[in-house]
Amino acid sequence: MTTTQVRAACPHDCPDTCALLVTVENGVATEVKGDPDHPTTAGVLCTKVSRYTERTYHPDRLLYPMRRTGKKGEGKFERISWDEALDTIAARLKEIAARAPQAILPYSYCGTMGLVQGESMSARFFNKLGASLLDRTICATAGGTGYRYTIGASVGTDMEQFQDAKLIIIWGGNPIASNLHFWTRVQEAKRRGARLIAIDPYRSLTAEKCHQHIAPMPGTDAALALGIMHVLFRDGLLDHDYIAQHTLGVEQLRERAAQFPPERVAAICGIGTAEVEGLAREYGETALRGEPVAIRMNYGVQRVRGGGMSVRAIACLPALVGAWRHAAGGVQLSSSGSFPTNKAALQRPDLIQGQLPRTINMATIGDDLLNSGSPAFGPKIEAVIVYNANPLAIAPDSGKVMQGFAREDLFTVVMEHFQTDSADYADILLPATTQLEHVDAHTSYGHLYLVANNAAIAPLGEAKPNTEVFRLLAQRMGFDEPCFRESDDELAAGSMDRGDARAVHFDWESLKSRGWQKMNMPAAPFANGGFYTPSGKCEFYSEQMLKDGLDPLPAYIEPYESAASNPALAAKYPLAMISPPQRNFLNSTFVNVASLRATEGEPHLDLHPDDAAARGILNGDLVRIFNDRGSFVAKSRVTPKARRGLVVGLSVWWKKLAADGKNANEVTSQRLTDMGRGPTFYDTLVQVEKASGVPA
Repeated sequence: MTTTQVRAACPHDCPDTCALLVTVENGVATEVKGDPDHPTTAGVLCTKVSRYTERTYHPDRLLYPMRRTGKKGEGKFERISWDEALDTIAARLKEIAARAPQAILPYSYCGTMGLVQGESMSARFFNKLGASLLDRTICATAGGTGYRYTIGASVGTDMEQFQDAKLIIIWGGNPIASNLHFWTRVQEAKRRGARLIAIDPYRSLTAEKCHQHIAPMPGTDAALALGIMHVLFRDGLLDHDYIAQHTLGVEQLRERAAQFPPERVAAICGIGTAEVEGLAREYGETALRGEPVAIRMNYGVQRVRGGGMSVRAIACLPALVGAWRHAAGGVQLSSSGSFPTNKAALQRPDLIQGQLPRTINMATIGDDLLNSGSPAFGPKIEAVIVYNANPLAIAPDSGKVMQGFAREDLFTVVMEHFQTDSADYADILLPATTQLEHVDAHTSYGHLYLVANNAAIAPLGEAKPNTEVFRLLAQRMGFDEPCFRESDDELAAGSMDRGDARAVHFDWESLKSRGWQKMNMPAAPFANGGFYTPSGKCEFYSEQMLKDGLDPLPAYIEPYESAASNPALAAKYPLAMISPPQRNFLNSTFVNVASLRATEGEPHLDLHPDDAAARGILNGDLVRIFNDRGSFVAKSRVTPKARRGLVVGLSVWWKKLAADGKNANEVTSQRLTDMGRGPTFYDTLVQVEKASGVPA
């Protein structure tokens, strides 16, 4: 028996980006565990990834190319050869590209976060083809945009410093479920005497373990941040020296914050005035004692109309109190800007010939697939190539998404591990390799380590890496540029900008051998200013925002769907709904792993006892959740974890695994955020009623 251990990386859309050790016996992966030497993984994996071999060797893995034989959505296919599949795809794309290349659309996101199997060879292929560009906004663009206007780049507090903070505010996240290794640092800080405060509409697993939980209504976080600023200015809880040296626009910000006294903020957020006052004073007083105060902000904050402004307002707080002076102070939203990724080398935008193609927003795919074409929109979408994504499950306003993919005149290719909801609508279905079967390089948005992924086993069946599929398609399309012949190792070797000081020691071969490497970043990135903004300061006032047609100061923007902004809609649909991740799923990944799905059981809806009583709903009742966009059913859990006026549908379930063939995205909208063109999943009003049975 031959046993080896292979260094790898977790590929999933999670800030932890764990370093893995894969045990292989006679060519079969038998165990996946965390690398004990990697400082952030520390030998620990989440429940999901610790069972990764279950996913790789799942009996339902797609192993061969297939062609649709039934109606779209029925999921009926027959096996074909790779040559037949690739010839069919190339022929159809050639025909469309000859007259309207922008009628072809890639649809992908973070099924893998890898720089190689994500957007490298695929981007080169679509750039050369002249296809429509995809605005990949489904997760983080609103918050990322607001943060960059303020800080200048997606750079913040190093995760490895949080255990030294004395006050940690976890704002809009549930790290026990989605940022486990950060949570271990928080627990260490707690043991050292730190105070933990969770700000979340829902009493999540994380909120339950904090000293205090503040539950504002969804979409009101910017008002809460401005209320904190009001108290900081009013009570003089400011680091005047840091503000003078390293910020821009403090007097304008003071005037704006004056409009948000705690009483007004409490009314907007649906919380107590004392909660606003107490939070602000604790934050300011702790900082002024010279103790590190840190905010871990997550993406739940920004999935509403004013999501970008919410993140921007929160990101202003550390500079007001001088929190950036400490390595364990400041704020983290994402660390992705710490990596000098060479996107131009990976994706080759220079391959685009002539005018830049139009851009389609992945969050509005429902409307866009149903658009028949116009001078403003451009040509009707005639072909969609789906990889690293499951739009039928994860895109908002799911009923329209399904209608769009059900078009018989739409040519759809899906590259997948399993027959997902989206795969059921494919004309050609291609088997993709999992992380254990290909090479990749990974940055992180939660820590500062670049992580290598070596292929641990040979591809199962006839599965191929994404890169190889696009190389083969490029050959059939007649694309003869040398870049289409680069290997995965060559792509990885060119993934970092070697001229950037942060990656000065980057070498792909040594990284593959060692497994991981920390970027060259200062422990306290803004202790002495040096923000990445045009002014080099934390910009409370942003000239760039003014040029972009936005309010240059932090502002509170009401949700699209609330009693304040739309009383008539709120009278009809009085409950706000959010759909955060299930602990044992990762977006729509892992839903089909039986051991993980069994833990979750079935789709549930959490609602407050008062809201349940008003509707005659008992714990365990089947309920229907609905609005004008659609409906879905779930089993009720009557619990005070959901605040009054809020229901929580933990997600994202595959539709085909739900009793009614639907999920929470039946009721979410395609409206976009204030900046960054992101989706507004948590800006949703619904009504809930007892369901007599599962609707057809």
